[in-house]
Amino acid sequence: MTSSWEGQSIRLEVVGGKKISVPSGRMPAGIYVSVNVNSKKCWKSAVRVLSSDSFVVWGDTVTLSPDVSPRLSVEIRASFELGRMLGRGELVGKLEISWEGLLDRDDEPFDLSFPPIRGVCPCLTLKVASVTACANDGSRLFESIDDCRIARDTDVGRIRLSEYIRGKGGVHILDDAMNYFELVLDQCPVDHPDHAAALTNLAWARLQGYIHKDLRGIYIATSLLCDALALRPRGHPDRPISLYYLTEALIWRYSYHATTVDIFKSAQLCYELLPLCSEDTYLRNIVIGKNGVDYVIRACNNLPVDASDEGICLRRLVLGLCPLGNQHNPGALDKLAKTIKARFQQCGSFDDLDQNIQFGREVVSMCPEGYPNRVTYLINLAVSLCRRFDHRGNFHDLDEAISLYEEALSLRPVGHEYHDASLDGLGRALLARFNECSDIDDINRATGLFRKALASCPPGRPNRDTRLNNLAAALITRHDKLHASDDLDEAIDLCRKSLLLLKQDEHPERHKNLFNLSMALCSRFAQTRKNEDIEEAIGLCQHSLVALPPLHPDRYFSYKWLKDAYLSRYRILPNAVDLSLAVGNFRLASKHPTQGFPERIKEAIQWARQSEVYEHESALEAYQTCLDLFDNHVARSSIILRRNAATAFDGAQSLPINAASCAIRRNDLQRGVEFEEQGRDQQWSLASRLKTPLDDLKSVNIPLADKLSELSKCLSDAQNSTGSTDRAVADRAAMAYKRLTVQWEAVVAEIRNLQGFSRFLLPPSYEDLQVAARRGPVIILIASEYSCNAIIVSASGQPHHVPFPSLTLTDLEMLKKHFASVIRDSARIGSKEPRTALIVLLRTIWDEVMLPIVNVLQRDLKLPSRSRIWLCPTAAFTSIPLHAAHPFRMNADRPGREPCLEDFYICTYIPTLSALIRARRTMTTHVTPSFAAIGQDRPGAGQGTALAAVDSELELVHKHVPPGVKFTHLSGDKATQTGALEALRSNTWVHLACHGKQDSEHPSNSRFAMRNKPLTLLDIMENDAPQAEFAFLSACHASYGDEKIPDEVIHLAAGMQFSGFKSVIGTLWEVDDAIAKHVVEGFYENMFKNLDQGVMDYTKAAWALNKATYAVKKKVPLEQRVGYIHIGL
Repeated sequence: MTSSWEGQSIRLEVVGGKKISVPSGRMPAGIYVSVNVNSKKCWKSAVRVLSSDSFVVWGDTVTLSPDVSPRLSVEIRASFELGRMLGRGELVGKLEISWEGLLDRDDEPFDLSFPPIRGVCPCLTLKVASVTACANDGSRLFESIDDCRIARDTDVGRIRLSEYIRGKGGVHILDDAMNYFELVLDQCPVDHPDHAAALTNLAWARLQGYIHKDLRGIYIATSLLCDALALRPRGHPDRPISLYYLTEALIWRYSYHATTVDIFKSAQLCYELLPLCSEDTYLRNIVIGKNGVDYVIRACNNLPVDASDEGICLRRLVLGLCPLGNQHNPGALDKLAKTIKARFQQCGSFDDLDQNIQFGREVVSMCPEGYPNRVTYLINLAVSLCRRFDHRGNFHDLDEAISLYEEALSLRPVGHEYHDASLDGLGRALLARFNECSDIDDINRATGLFRKALASCPPGRPNRDTRLNNLAAALITRHDKLHASDDLDEAIDLCRKSLLLLKQDEHPERHKNLFNLSMALCSRFAQTRKNEDIEEAIGLCQHSLVALPPLHPDRYFSYKWLKDAYLSRYRILPNAVDLSLAVGNFRLASKHPTQGFPERIKEAIQWARQSEVYEHESALEAYQTCLDLFDNHVARSSIILRRNAATAFDGAQSLPINAASCAIRRNDLQRGVEFEEQGRDQQWSLASRLKTPLDDLKSVNIPLADKLSELSKCLSDAQNSTGSTDRAVADRAAMAYKRLTVQWEAVVAEIRNLQGFSRFLLPPSYEDLQVAARRGPVIILIASEYSCNAIIVSASGQPHHVPFPSLTLTDLEMLKKHFASVIRDSARIGSKEPRTALIVLLRTIWDEVMLPIVNVLQRDLKLPSRSRIWLCPTAAFTSIPLHAAHPFRMNADRPGREPCLEDFYICTYIPTLSALIRARRTMTTHVTPSFAAIGQDRPGAGQGTALAAVDSELELVHKHVPPGVKFTHLSGDKATQTGALEALRSNTWVHLACHGKQDSEHPSNSRFAMRNKPLTLLDIMENDAPQAEFAFLSACHASYGDEKIPDEVIHLAAGMQFSGFKSVIGTLWEVDDAIAKHVVEGFYENMFKNLDQGVMDYTKAAWALNKATYAVKKKVPLEQRVGYIHIGL
């Protein structure tokens, strides 16, 4: 060196590198730069990750002393470890340069190019400056060039492997490389820090041999890589590169051997690896490329559907590998949907079917018009919706499926390979809708579509048997419903042709053809009475049972059609054996566990009807089966969805009352009470169980009580969203609701295992229900098509039966209509005009209904005069003012008029016995009273007309409230929905003066008119009012029931009671607000008269109302006076 360098040093900054690639093609963990000043010393930059565009950023600086050596070498090297390195890695490029050559760059960054690799020259960007030498010349930053044996052998092995990969030698070079790597591994036992790196190098060499058609080492390679990965746990810097190597090995093995477990493991590894690969890195770029994740996704999507837990796990992994926006996302989501549907078909979990539909909707939403696979996704979703309709009976599903099939058909026009399948799918959906709604257009259109499908599927083409069978099914249905005589013979001919195409008994769909032919022969037997037809029909169903395994869902149809065949023969050739066989198949069909609840409920209802028609001894069993099935069907539904389900089945609405009537006619009064309660409490049972007092449970197990309370609140909060008009939103909400319900039921099951809690929240027994009568008898009034009766439940002993022999359900329906008409007419005449028509009706109610009940109360129960009685009306009875029954006659044997019902007893209504029991359980010993008067004289738009007397009514109420009671006045702009809810929640007594509207279509939407928006029944039911005691509803239609479910009492007054108010006064029909003040004044005068130590007692409400309506006889017209009723305690 020249003396000109004395006292000077060179500062070298490695700024970055570009166009860097590894000669062997092996994926590097990182790239570093080595500056060698002599054969013994070198400086190394940090190991940096290669970017996706083959760029590396360092920014590392070193100070060099030129007097050490006349020249220096600069190397770019690939490291295969980010942590501790084994060897020096693989050489990417090397250059020697003089010190003068470095200093000629004028302190500006410059590029230093290296020899090409596969035609591309790697390049480093450097920056050099001359600096004054200092005592610390940076030599301590230099490292010794590792000369240990394992490092040398590793480097030699890598050089030999690189030569082999680049084609510079044969297999013997690969063997040399593996020998070196094996030597290194021998020197690095399991506890050696370089053991994982040594395993990886040997495995990589064996994998290269496999890739180049030396198939000896793939299983050894993957085993070595698995061992290496196990030594690099989560968080280890080299775990990502180990994941990559093992994934690549498994992908190669799968490409040759197609072993599913290999691609499954690859998907798992990719799922873990992707989040560890930073964006814009070379590793991530390769991982997501066509030979990485992309290959794994395509391979997995080509696998057959596997409904096992492992198969579904794989599908979820694959979906996680292709997020929204990825080209493979729709296909992966579709595969997941199909896999979950397959599990539903195997295991019958409706949660799986719901999830399948949710995924199907997402797939369709991601595939706009013109997308290649849109038609397939449309049909997949339509099929699933039809399947769910079969199980749950939700018409929204069927209508949506028809819409999807319509679009699919438009995408497969005449001439398309699958045109016949699209015609057939739409036809089946329309046929299903006709079976429920009986729209003639649906059946005619379905038949036409099936004919076109058959014409598009000529002999010899697959699925012709299905086209024949489906057309036959439509013709049979049209014949049975519309009596189209020409259809039947054609249907039988089509069925026989279809069966000829399915000669093999083991064909999986043959039983469906047997069903259709059996149906057609039954129908023809009913016309011709030819015994051979019915014998063949029975034989076909029996044959289908032999062909189907015990838990196959379609065995339900075998039982159903076999039952029809036996009943058909019994009707024409009465034989008790056939009736018994029919009942046996009713039982098997309605209890078949793998068929959906809607079909089983329909069959159970039919069983109950036929047992009534033929007076069969199984009637009570049939009714019990109906109620249990329906309870299971709606057990995980919200209040809104429950009601929809209750109205979906023909005959379900009157089922509880018919069941009670049946029990009465069989002299089983206790069971009659249980039936009535189980059925009528359906609408309230979900909501009521969510509010069950937990005091008893808390005394035994506080954590369980708290857990149940929390889940109950979550369930209650989740109910609203299940009624969304957006089907996808509603489905997601319903799924979430069901998940919560499963958790809730698990906690309840745990509670039932506690001593003394075995019947926690189960349907109550008669002994449980009898508690309701401890303060006075409960009279259940039953209006059934089979009989009209009353059952009187007393605090002890057996229930008492009161028959109404001269009354029929038709009579009661006419009475109900007459009452409605007379009340309307009375409102138009002057207050002084006689109410003759109303008097006649009230006299009829007295003579036919209430007098026989009073006779039993006096004669058998010895119930003292002026005692409390509770009326629990059903069906048509709910709209009749039973409490106002009156003879309007003079005594025949003594002076004066005959007494009326309210002269004998003080009447209160209840929706169910359980409601009364729940109200009593929530009674508190002492609560500081508070009173809220809420009035709205000018409701918001569309909620009703102005009410002139509201403010004066509220002032009247305020005047009578005891002075020591906290009083809140809420009216005008302050009487909003939110304000009213808060007042209901925070006060013990409430008076509500406003318009009340009963919604007969959607009773949970019945409402009170407020300034901004209505206060609905659902709002009230979800409102938590723990201290609530009494509510006076001075509103229109506050207590009118649900017309669509006549055996359920769903109205505003009952909703108030349910939300926590133990005692409620409401009105059966519209009451004039100007007249109402007289009843209000009379009521509160009596209510707050002679208070015991100044305590307001809500249990006096029924007595106070009785006194008030009697006192205002001369001021208030009869129809206005008898409209007021009391509900609760």
